Amino acid sequence: MDILSIIGLVLALNAILVGAVLKGAGIMALVSAAAFMIVMVGTIAAIFIQTPLSVMRRAFKILPWIMRPPTRDGSQLIKKIVEWSNTARKQGLLGLEPTIEREQDEFVRKALQLVVDGSEPESISSVMYVELNMREHADTNAAKVFEGMGIYAPTLGIIGAVLGLMAVLQNLADPTKLGHGIAAAFTATVYGIGLANLFFLPVAAKLKAIIQRQTQFREMVIDGMLSIAQGENPRSIEAKLQGYLH
Repeated sequence: MDILSIIGLVLALNAILVGAVLKGAGIMALVSAAAFMIVMVGTIAAIFIQTPLSVMRRAFKILPWIMRPPTRDGSQLIKKIVEWSNTARKQGLLGLEPTIEREQDEFVRKALQLVVDGSEPESISSVMYVELNMREHADTNAAKVFEGMGIYAPTLGIIGAVLGLMAVLQNLADPTKLGHGIAAAFTATVYGIGLANLFFLPVAAKLKAIIQRQTQFREMVIDGMLSIAQGENPRSIEAKLQGYLH
């Protein structure tokens, strides 16, 4: 569980709610069905138009990562690779075959299978880097969905404010409606800018950082598997892979 994400979301919500109370606007000033429709529904509509269905599905699949990012223990991986290297030196590459079934990470399992099959290091590198690049590309595109929502939301907030002011101008003959109407108009702006800067853009940035860590982890896997395939000394492999942890 990522405690910083939880604290950040709680603080973001409190920043708006407590800020509204301290400014004298009150929490109810932030409640507007019209603003919600224009900003939230409009933002979702815009991102639906922009994004292919497969990317949208991936985006919502990786969204929970901001709370519970994938477990990637580099130290544990290095320990495993060194053990596999020792096994390969003593029993040959086929001695690693039982390890494949026990390994839960799909990427690691595929790399191990290539090593056990006796593939050339160049072939292993080619296959695994294609896999790495495609996974990174797919996940990055998914993270950009939230980045796009962060771009559209403030603009739709402005549209909501303009529509609200248009409604106010239609009621200039009734001064009692002006103050409430103007306040309601700017609620949409608060929704748009608040959601963009306190949720959508931070979520996109967090997901991109997690994706980068996963890419680094997978590069370590590839380096380790290539070292095993080339018959390098386990201690040399460990020393090389330790550089990924800095």
